[in-house]
Amino acid sequence: MPLTQPLAALEQHDEFIGRHIGPSAAEMTEMLAAIGAASLDALIDQTVPAAIRLPADLPLPAPRREHEALADLKAMAGKNVVNKSCIGMGYYDTLTPKVILRNVMENPGWYTAYTPYQAEIAQGRLEALMNFQQMVVDLTGLEIANASLLDEATAAAEAMTMARRVSKSKSNRFLVDAACFPQTIDVVKTRAGYFGFELVIAAVDTQKDEEFFGALLQYPGDIGEVRDLTATIAGLKARGATIAVATDLMALVLLKSPGAMGADIALGSSQRFGIPMGFGGPHAAFFTTREAFVRSMPGRIIGVSRDARGNTAYRMTLQTREQHIRREKANSNICTSQVLLANMAGMYAVYHGPQGLKTIASRIHRLTGMLVEGLKNAGISVSTATFFDTVQIKTDKTVAGYNFRQLGNGLQGISFDETTTAADVATLLQALTGQSPDLAVLDAQATANSPLSPLLRDDAILTHPVFNTHHTEHEMLRYLKSLQNKDLALDHSMISLGSCTMKLNATSEMIPVTWPEFGGIHPFAPRDQVQGYHEMIGGLTGWLKTVTGFDAICMQPNSGAQGEYAGLVAIARYHASRGEGHRNVCLIPKSAHGTNPATAQMCHMQVVVVECDENGNVDTVDLENKAKLHAASLACLMLTYPSTHGVFEEAVRDICAIVHRHGGQVYMDGANLNAQVGLTSPGFIGADVSHMNLHKTFAIPHGGGGPGMGPIGLKAHLAPFMANHSVAPIDGPHSGQGAVSAAPFGSASILTISWMYLAMLGGEGVKKATQVAILNANYLATRLQTHYPVLYVGKNGRVAHECILDIRPIKAATGIAEIDIAKRLMDYGFHAPTVSFPVAGTIMVEPTESESKSELDRFIEALIAIRAEIRQIENGEWTADNNPLKNAPHSQADVIDGEWKHPYSREQAVFPLPWVAANKFWPSVNRIDDVYGDRNLNCACPPMENYAD
Repeated sequence: MPLTQPLAALEQHDEFIGRHIGPSAAEMTEMLAAIGAASLDALIDQTVPAAIRLPADLPLPAPRREHEALADLKAMAGKNVVNKSCIGMGYYDTLTPKVILRNVMENPGWYTAYTPYQAEIAQGRLEALMNFQQMVVDLTGLEIANASLLDEATAAAEAMTMARRVSKSKSNRFLVDAACFPQTIDVVKTRAGYFGFELVIAAVDTQKDEEFFGALLQYPGDIGEVRDLTATIAGLKARGATIAVATDLMALVLLKSPGAMGADIALGSSQRFGIPMGFGGPHAAFFTTREAFVRSMPGRIIGVSRDARGNTAYRMTLQTREQHIRREKANSNICTSQVLLANMAGMYAVYHGPQGLKTIASRIHRLTGMLVEGLKNAGISVSTATFFDTVQIKTDKTVAGYNFRQLGNGLQGISFDETTTAADVATLLQALTGQSPDLAVLDAQATANSPLSPLLRDDAILTHPVFNTHHTEHEMLRYLKSLQNKDLALDHSMISLGSCTMKLNATSEMIPVTWPEFGGIHPFAPRDQVQGYHEMIGGLTGWLKTVTGFDAICMQPNSGAQGEYAGLVAIARYHASRGEGHRNVCLIPKSAHGTNPATAQMCHMQVVVVECDENGNVDTVDLENKAKLHAASLACLMLTYPSTHGVFEEAVRDICAIVHRHGGQVYMDGANLNAQVGLTSPGFIGADVSHMNLHKTFAIPHGGGGPGMGPIGLKAHLAPFMANHSVAPIDGPHSGQGAVSAAPFGSASILTISWMYLAMLGGEGVKKATQVAILNANYLATRLQTHYPVLYVGKNGRVAHECILDIRPIKAATGIAEIDIAKRLMDYGFHAPTVSFPVAGTIMVEPTESESKSELDRFIEALIAIRAEIRQIENGEWTADNNPLKNAPHSQADVIDGEWKHPYSREQAVFPLPWVAANKFWPSVNRIDDVYGDRNLNCACPPMENYAD
């Protein structure tokens, strides 16, 4: 009884452990009995090899209650100084419309969804992404856009590699305009070095006769200068170059577009369309090109197709371009995009519409012009002649409460944004000139003297009805809700995707992201203004070192794929420092994530595939032979642990030893770290470097396909070679090392989520979470194995935190494939597991620790019911081409259809089990025709008459 318990128990400091972990103690007892394990500890002993078990519990702090952790983090946030930022450099303060803030950014219906691979239950965010693409196409003047990349600097690096793919020039030189942002140049330098490109960084006008395979220009330029690039682009293209222009969407609302000036690629950040600066992210980069180059474009593209009824439907198009399919032949290793942030940016354009955006952009420019007029009137030099929102001025003065860009030699940069006011202009002019300005006079002068007239665009933008309809809050709220209703997310039911770890994203973890003390900070704000950020990041760094067993953590990579790249770059730099830069062979098991070989080729490494044995383990004999064969040039092994096959390999330490013995380093893919935390660790196992998917193991939500974070842990000998940053150097032994992402700490604002996760769970909780993830997976595998064979198990018959169900025998007998089961699960209210990865013809299931026994039982019951439906095909009750699986998913249109030509009832189609009706999720379209979508490429918003039809 509570009245008899000691105070320590009543304090409930560990209450979040029970909030995060799904099964209760009683349910765990039932589940353990079902799988034949005496206890949770006994199950772990049967599953995780004793040789790699940690000798003691993790020395993490004790768990904190939700309000305690929030209070501690709020105290850190209070140490940040939120000045008005005039730094610019691609990062600007903005006003997030509250209807978008509350109903998208802070809404689990949007932020807990997964990447839209199952398009029938993702039509809402696919439509939102189509809006984003249309917005980007309109503003850049090019023909086809993707659904976002990670940040502006990495998008520029992707543009460089794309230019090499499409250019017919034999030159190995790539021109980077000296007017590009310095962080972009930093990232492009890193990427170019491993592709072997010769980088020329110079003012483009000084390179009139040189030949390049491509060029990167900035528009407006680094210090705000707006130039008509038409002649420059034409001259470079005449010499064989493919031209990429890094640009600003807000400026393009008014200015002539890159496409109109002849550019082949346009890219940049959509951050100032309603996304907080967040000390660097997350922000959705945009990327657009000419339709002729679509198959060479990196990232994901949303396209229009049709469903089984012939109705318009959206899907990710050209999916064979995806890195997990093309592996080392991939265009890039892009995996996580920034879907949640792209949706917000697109909705910002929908809400404001073309006229609203023009008003905002014109106001920014007018206020900048008023500042310029006031400075000139006072005799202060302004060296930016043709500006949109940024100018360079000659002064040593600073203004309290405002951050300027420090350019050296008495020069400073001032950038204005949507939040700038006339009062700000008055304050700045008073402080810089010592004179009280007459704002009405300055307004008239700025209006008369705007330098942009010759550069203004003359074409219409955002003419599609979606950008001209939802301008009242009621309209916008209902539009957002209508889209949300079409998407299945974690607020509806479990998402059991193997290797994706769709666990609880707790509300208390999400709350700090939108605190202004975290959201309103520029990534290059002065160090003394971001003490709270550094304290939070330092604390998280310490915890991650403890969890992973590494000596150093690099927080810069802003996705798991970026983490892979940063890890291999560190390995390559390490070898080069020892005079062994020739080491370029990367061993990768056949079972590896598709990003692994794609990343290796980005680092100019030769991929050598290592075979797996019949149990799904790395074939150690094949590994030994290939490591020995390539010993003179062996760079590394990329290993996922537990394996992508869902097994803790017993020989993992031997695998690491083989690679080390032959001069290589071990890179561990952290995708399955959720099965390690508190039980073992990459550093303890023997890895030299590993990335951590914070959007998997450490509770950052997937956001419908992003954001993500992929920091890396490194052993001491690799720490000096991790990424740093040229604009805002990070303390440590790695000074001088180039960047891999635009901001020094990647998407820093979402690190607060993982901080909260670890603070609330503590050492006790993270270990329990891992144990229950393994319990849930084994419970599911045991209950299902008589219906669907479990393809791989460990030596004691146990799986790790995920399992692979083999559908190939079913397909051989009935023609029912794994994709049919995936689509039929929608009728039961579930998102499919991972389909055909890592083994074709299978589904990979990961239940995570956050799902209760009752939710697992519902999922199991659904799969067993589907197996019974398949038996009705096997025994001839239904034909192979007319059954609930081949016709799945079923929409409301099926229920009200006047003709029903199926041998099963409408009720069986849409309410296949009694509990489905109680919480029915209706797919908004029928099965989508993928082939039609690829053959009839349409990646822009369809006209409104399509919806009427």
